[in-house]
Amino acid sequence: MRNKRTAETMTRLLRHARYEVLPTASTEDKVLAHVPREVAVTVTASPGKGLEATLDLAERLAGHGYAVVPHLAARMVAGRSELEEIVDRLTGKGISRIFVPGGDAEPAGDYLDALALLEDLALLGRPFSHVGITGYPESHPSIHDDLTVQSMWDKRRHATHIVSNLTFDASVVRDWLHRLRARGVEMPLLLGVPGPVERTKLLTMATRIGVGESTKFLAKNKGLFARLAAPGGFTGETFLEKCAPALGEPGALVEGLHVFTFNQIAETEAWRVELLDSLAR
Repeated sequence: MRNKRTAETMTRLLRHARYEVLPTASTEDKVLAHVPREVAVTVTASPGKGLEATLDLAERLAGHGYAVVPHLAARMVAGRSELEEIVDRLTGKGISRIFVPGGDAEPAGDYLDALALLEDLALLGRPFSHVGITGYPESHPSIHDDLTVQSMWDKRRHATHIVSNLTFDASVVRDWLHRLRARGVEMPLLLGVPGPVERTKLLTMATRIGVGESTKFLAKNKGLFARLAAPGGFTGETFLEKCAPALGEPGALVEGLHVFTFNQIAETEAWRVELLDSLAR
């Protein structure tokens, strides 16, 4: 039985959830069919598809009335001239929010990391009102933990919030959040959580986006692995419930959820609605 404070925290975060989607041919139709206009949608960027796919889908969803957050992976932008073109293109469509990861691609030009692109955005007059950067609750595959926290400190002047990468371990979230705030990083946080997704896809995607420690965690916790393997997959409900006490602490500054849908869009919205209904009972 959940206590009242946990239920209140979960409800607040679920009401302030946004959905991360992949720019495929069917994504626009899935969003239109299943996502309410009050739910923000973020559009990923991948070296395989290029930034054009991200920008095109973001523009189309914005035209349908969604608050859209395109991912501008710094290493995929050639330099200041291309960045200016992107800014003009997005602001011309009324898009005021972006998410700036460094990206895993080989650098296309001048930007080796997110900070370099953020600094150029500042020189361009800070054209976006909401600018998100990545946080890593777990070890990044190629960056030391202390450096990832320091990086968030360095980027604090240019960003408005942090979006945490995916993890399966609630204790990792708690410890990372405490460490982050102890270092003086005060930006609001959107906690990254997986929506309901089939187990093999979840584990495959988790490996690709750099949460190897979580897959080790799953291997050591056979009961959780069994639940992931069960029909319906991993919904994140238990994970969110375990995280809730830390997320609701004074000073935690956790404002909402960033839900990795892996394009299971209908299933994700059904899960969110059902969980909100159960919390209201």
